[in-house]
Amino acid sequence: MREKLFDAIGNRWTQPSYERRVRGDTPPVYLWGSAGITQGVAFDKPPILHIRNDLFGQPISLSTAASSSGTPVVLGTLQPGECLSIQLQNISGVFASCVPESDLPESMVACIIKE
Repeated sequence: MREKLFDAIGNRWTQPSYERRVRGDTPPVYLWGSAGITQGVAFDKPPILHIRNDLFGQPISLSTAASSSGTPVVLGTLQPGECLSIQLQNISGVFASCVPESDLPESMVACIIKE
């Protein structure tokens, strides 16, 4: 049976989670991992990072660090209210930056890590 991660209107997580404030485009904010980790991390059973951009925030750009090629991989853009799930396998981090669309680009990004 699939676990319920969101409440009835999809506004908040129903499981323990954390939030990160993403401002501007530099430096990127790590949602998982760190710029100080230089090798991808391997798991026997990779966890899944679920990411939700704030409904009232700005679009954010998502990337992973230390892929199998050793270079960051740009995943794309999450619009306000959109979600993405990423398997955490052989990477050292997942980071976000705001896509500049206003004088003060900012968004709250909610994260939860599940098996």
